[in-house]
Amino acid sequence: MSTALFLIIALLVVLLVVGGIHWYLWKRLVKDVVTTRRGRRVGALVVVLLGVLIPVTLVGSRVLPLHAQPVLAWPGFLWLALMFYLLVTLALLELPRLALRGWTRRTPVQPVDNSVDNGVLPVDTGTRPVQGVVDEAAGAVENRAAGTADPVDGAVAVDGGSAVAAARSSSEPPPAAVEGRFDPSRRLLLGRSLAATAGALSVAAVGIGTWQAKSAPVLKRVPIRLAKLPASMAGFKIALVSDIHLGPLLGRSHTERIVRMINSVDADLVAIVGDLVDGSVAELGPAAEPLQDLRARHGSFFVTGNHEYFSGYQEWIDEVNSLGVRVLRNERVDVQGLDLAGVNDVTGEDVGDGPDFVKALDGRDASRPVVLLAHQPVQAHDAAKHGVDLQLSGHTHGGQMVPFNLLVGLEAPVVAGLGTVDGTQVYVTRGAGFWGPPVRFGAPPDISIIELRGA
Repeated sequence: MSTALFLIIALLVVLLVVGGIHWYLWKRLVKDVVTTRRGRRVGALVVVLLGVLIPVTLVGSRVLPLHAQPVLAWPGFLWLALMFYLLVTLALLELPRLALRGWTRRTPVQPVDNSVDNGVLPVDTGTRPVQGVVDEAAGAVENRAAGTADPVDGAVAVDGGSAVAAARSSSEPPPAAVEGRFDPSRRLLLGRSLAATAGALSVAAVGIGTWQAKSAPVLKRVPIRLAKLPASMAGFKIALVSDIHLGPLLGRSHTERIVRMINSVDADLVAIVGDLVDGSVAELGPAAEPLQDLRARHGSFFVTGNHEYFSGYQEWIDEVNSLGVRVLRNERVDVQGLDLAGVNDVTGEDVGDGPDFVKALDGRDASRPVVLLAHQPVQAHDAAKHGVDLQLSGHTHGGQMVPFNLLVGLEAPVVAGLGTVDGTQVYVTRGAGFWGPPVRFGAPPDISIIELRGA
């Protein structure tokens, strides 16, 4: 399949999915809560414009120059996050909506009985000629005068000048109660209540998530035991950072803050495990420049992530090396009795620059511990086949926006923190930046300080 055809198909799928989601949002947030025709038209127009904003933002982030991208990125990606949370909360609220469906039906109402009461004459809805009614009434008066009055066609005698009707026997049951019809006022109240709840929860999630995404990463200290670790290396500290994602919404100040935080922990080694940038060296070189100020006793190291292969990977490899950060490309180095290896990201396979575990790990001394830098946790399956003791990864962002972490877990064997894959320990940092929506809800950014200890 050609690249152009693939992009066209992908765009169509995105449009269908986005269109379906926005139709659902229109139904629950406009149709169910707005009663006027004009209001519904305005609401529909707003939903359509927001729906169009998403693909425009995704395309614009690829084709616009970096300095122009924030104009689309802020509103577009924030709406993407809000759309996600509205979809999730409204879907969850379908359960109480279903449970309260019976409440929106009218309470059974008994019809008014037309029987005689309080001397009030019933309204005759018949179609008899007026003259016929007059004649019957006159006849009734004459009969009463003669003392032989009979009821006139269902009427009873009048006492004290009042006339009453007995349209049916009092023993005759009334018609069946009216049931099963929806009460419009109750349906409207339910729709508005659920829409307000979904809106409040979604806005709160996006607001908190935006604050977390723009806040300083958490310094997370993680002790990890390695059976083969020499006693002399006990307490060896690796400052692990990933997914910095320099781009239209994260610039030089973001890098400077990360460098300050890493330097403050007096690490023995710094490991940057991919997804440094979302743009070219020409656009983002100055933003990455503070990496040259990283300080660690055994140096700083880098491996490629998937985003480097969208941003001119060879230029970035050269740039990072020039900043004093060594790029490990399917190779390993000796660090005080420990093997530190690094492999390229799996995305590099598309351009002939994929991971090579044999090149990076074969022929080493198996009695020495080996720590592998690999961007994606899924690479641990191959790492385990080569006896890796510990793999350090990123890529997942910890899910970035809960409950999206549940979907990430379908692909990544470890989403965040320490786990084991096929006998190999795998630690995954949540990363220091964000991609797409500037929102991190339930998955705050972190810089992990790995403290190695003996078994």
